Amino acid sequence: MKIKDLIKNDAGFQYIIDSMDLMSAAGRNAMLNGTFCSDGATLEAEWDRLDEAIRATNDIPNRRYYIDLRHCLMCLHDLGGTFSSLANHMPLNEVELFEIKSLCALSRSASSAIEGLGLSPTLPLPDCSQPFAILDPDRTGIANFYIYDSYDPELPALRRKLNALQTSGGDPVRISELLARQNEIQNSVCIRLSDELRPWTDTLVKTMEQMAYADFLLARAELAIRWNLVRPALGSATSYRALFNPRVRQRNEELHLRYQPVDIALNDGVCLITGANMAGKTVLLKSIGTAQMMAQCGMYVPAEEATVRLVEGVATSIGDDQDEMNGLSSYASEIIKISHILEACRNSNLLVLIDEPARTTNPVEGKALVQAIIKILEHQPSITLITTHYGQLGTACRRLRVKGFVEDMENIPLTPQSINRFIDYSLTEDQSDNVPHEALRIASILQCDTEMIALAQESLK
Repeated sequence: MKIKDLIKNDAGFQYIIDSMDLMSAAGRNAMLNGTFCSDGATLEAEWDRLDEAIRATNDIPNRRYYIDLRHCLMCLHDLGGTFSSLANHMPLNEVELFEIKSLCALSRSASSAIEGLGLSPTLPLPDCSQPFAILDPDRTGIANFYIYDSYDPELPALRRKLNALQTSGGDPVRISELLARQNEIQNSVCIRLSDELRPWTDTLVKTMEQMAYADFLLARAELAIRWNLVRPALGSATSYRALFNPRVRQRNEELHLRYQPVDIALNDGVCLITGANMAGKTVLLKSIGTAQMMAQCGMYVPAEEATVRLVEGVATSIGDDQDEMNGLSSYASEIIKISHILEACRNSNLLVLIDEPARTTNPVEGKALVQAIIKILEHQPSITLITTHYGQLGTACRRLRVKGFVEDMENIPLTPQSINRFIDYSLTEDQSDNVPHEALRIASILQCDTEMIALAQESLK
């Protein structure tokens, strides 16, 4: 699966992609066509290249080379259409020939900058000196291009005559004849140059692709430095120390609110996560899913330390409201997604994230559905996290509980406006089959209808 497919239904991963400082449309295309990789050797090699890019980005003495390289990437154009025409034996026009010459010149400048940064083994660029020479018959060494006089022996005299007639206001018929002849020669030159460049098509394509990749690589390096991302290790299980959600952390920083990273370790099978409403369970699932996608797309992850077990994909019931907008109820939308996840898990090793399944149906059927989902998934090789409000499920799977409200956590009054600041998002192992009962407590803190709360408390007795 490609990155452009992953971001369609995942706002968190979309935020990551949008936060990268890409310099060119070609670089963005390289990023969007990046793939979700499940091969460990391929990912280790990609992270090695990212290590080198981070080192080069932080190389203060050679910062000028970094700036030069970024400038080259900013000038990079996507010439896919031009290369397609060239490969299909279609003659190029002067503008397209100029674009190719400009790419060759950019490649030369970029190679120099890459060498200055010590990145030549990481970002090798093909030698484009020969296609550049084809488009630079007068050996000017510059990127500008036009149909030079030296391309055809008839052109110099023809152009002198044409210029003299145009300057003196000569016979319009004669001027038209000379212009027609000039265009005829120039078109024949374009055809000849296209034929001469055609054997170099693969080299030119590789040059553009490698420069686009360099843009994507440097953007990932910049992001890793800016957000203090960490290189994950590969392992048989997944664990994060101080995992954070970049989107939520930035929002909290903007609002001058505390942000609490989370530690979590995950193995095969099902893990239930319980906790009060407002305890960040959904954010936790999204954070884990985003981190997994970042890692397997060749990025570093938002944590202080991370070990990742590779999976074939991330399957989640956490989505947007698109299905409901298309006429499906919230329950129909949710249960269809879960059904697809169960089917996928029977054939693949996945990271499965299911947020409060069957929460919008009646409690009796909802609990039965959760029990069925757990029973199916606990025998699959996937890593499964399920958040739930249902207790007494009668299952032996692992349970984690979000610690939740801690009234002495902040030295400020506990109010509806400050309630989020009193939540401890840390996870603790939970051996019981119960879930936290804090709904009425939250309702009281939020100063909801007192009669409703009192009657509910009486009913609980």
